[in-house]
Amino acid sequence: MSLLIAGSIASDHLMSFGGKFSDSLVVEQLDKLSVSFLVEDLEVRRGGCAPNISFGLARLGVRPVLVGAAGIDFGEYRTWLEDNGVDCDSVHISETRHTARFVCTTDSTMAQFASFYPGAMSEAREIALAPIVERVGDPTYVVVGPDDPDGMLRHTRECREAGYPFIADPGQQLAFGDGDLIRELVDGAALLFSNEYESHLIEQKTGWSEAEILDRVGVQVSTLGADGVRIKQTGEATIEVPALDVTAVEPTGVGDAFRAGFLAALSWGSGYEHAAQVGCTLAAYVVESVGTQEYGFTKAEFLARFEKTYGADATADIEPNLS
Repeated sequence: MSLLIAGSIASDHLMSFGGKFSDSLVVEQLDKLSVSFLVEDLEVRRGGCAPNISFGLARLGVRPVLVGAAGIDFGEYRTWLEDNGVDCDSVHISETRHTARFVCTTDSTMAQFASFYPGAMSEAREIALAPIVERVGDPTYVVVGPDDPDGMLRHTRECREAGYPFIADPGQQLAFGDGDLIRELVDGAALLFSNEYESHLIEQKTGWSEAEILDRVGVQVSTLGADGVRIKQTGEATIEVPALDVTAVEPTGVGDAFRAGFLAALSWGSGYEHAAQVGCTLAAYVVESVGTQEYGFTKAEFLARFEKTYGADATADIEPNLS
């Protein structure tokens, strides 16, 4: 099974301020705002939807192809991903821009000052899928995740024209995209990934009903947070899969991990129910750790945790393929 994972490549720079921003703000002088804060720590985390998904797939023994645009500073991140089993040979490297970066300072009240630098991500529109397919073979799926909007459109259109099955995962772009953009990103997808809120946003912005969306995508996979996952297909009974019991630490990257587990199980030949179960299990490791790619497990640990929630029969389905 060949999986092309297209989406943003980024790093997160997270800082903490022990006081309150509001103590340093003068309401009457906000038009002349110029303040600085002495932060207590800095965490630099690897991120971006496409590397997060790719890392999770590699953790489960599937070698994905990362498709995205990064900057001249990508070298260390690339080494990390390749050392963990991700094919990075098709990453576009900008000659002038740095890798996309999220910079955020959070105070003691959880108020935040943040900025996002898209940088090299804007060059995702320059990536053609055909040369990648020529290198690795016809894809089983192309995941079109959150990225530069023009890049997402290009990948989606190329998939339709070339007949590559694609998975729509518009994610964060749903908040900014208009109905025309979202309709084009969704229509014709083999699967549609979203969380529950995003599924309603898709309906609102496209003007399509739930039934009309299913007619256009075939399978809609909606994550429900602590309530698990719901899978809908035209003419089929709804599948609902519970989440694992977890001690949540940090939610960032949980959805990406679910997608990785789901896709890995599909690559093994599992059905949608067992695929969602694998996705929920992998997601549990992420929500219990700080950072989107800082988790690990042995095969025995993963299977024991999986079986505790989903039973022996489901475990027997995935055990031969898990590595």
